[in-house]
Amino acid sequence: MSEIAAADPDQAAFRDLIGAIRPELHRYCARLTGSVIDGEDVVQDAVARALASYGTLRDGAALRAWLFRIAHNRALDLLRERAVRAAEPLEAASDMADEERPDPLDQLMRQEALATAISRFIELPTAQRSAVILKDVLGHRLDDIAGLLDLSIDAVKAHLARGRARLREINARAPAEPIRRAYSAANQLYVDLFNRRDWDALRTLLTEDVRLNQATHPIRTGVSAGMFFTIYARHPGVRLAPAWLDGEEVIAVFESGADSMPHHFMRIDWCDDRIAAIRDFRYVPYVMEGADLMLDDGA
Repeated sequence: MSEIAAADPDQAAFRDLIGAIRPELHRYCARLTGSVIDGEDVVQDAVARALASYGTLRDGAALRAWLFRIAHNRALDLLRERAVRAAEPLEAASDMADEERPDPLDQLMRQEALATAISRFIELPTAQRSAVILKDVLGHRLDDIAGLLDLSIDAVKAHLARGRARLREINARAPAEPIRRAYSAANQLYVDLFNRRDWDALRTLLTEDVRLNQATHPIRTGVSAGMFFTIYARHPGVRLAPAWLDGEEVIAVFESGADSMPHHFMRIDWCDDRIAAIRDFRYVPYVMEGADLMLDDGA
């Protein structure tokens, strides 16, 4: 993270601590928002706030809890902005297995949550979604979940039981095979020009105020964003392919021609056949973990 001066050992350690927490934080935020891209937006916001609070969050345990709470609240803000809210009256807590000695059924529920596509979690009411993700995907303790969500442990148990039951229903009605979708001509053009290393042609597609977001780097705009292609020109083995990720059209990035699966992905935002923004996830490959990826047949 270039936002922290590496010359300061304490700041470098703080950076490393945030970096260690970041993948797990994204696993939570991606499922809470139903999108790996929206989840990373929330993570970036939480990390930026943590960096701004350097000096008061030196303790690892305090930083971890603080990041999860900030990210949780920011994700809820994002959901409100998208008008995605679901509320249900809380019923009495179902009997739950002792979390120190989980029974086989409890373990199966956790396995199902881990195998569930990220985009399906959005169908759960928010409290149920948070409880299932924190317990079954991330393995947090019930008392820790209760503290984060500001609920009693019995309330967490109720949300968890209802969320697990609903998640099974969602998975049961999901299609066995993903629906194949066509790729846009604009993204296909970007892929073709990139794979031909026609950097000049790609630069002509950039708007004057194009934005480049590379997650752990400061956002670049305009001419400085055009240096993006210069960076990739140093890696002749990289190739692109059109793809869909959690229902959103993206571009898969393969580190070499021998790779069968992409290392990361890009998202291109177009405006009147020009590139208005590039989101490159090269430095946060964990974003793809657990995502529903559909590649072009020829990739």
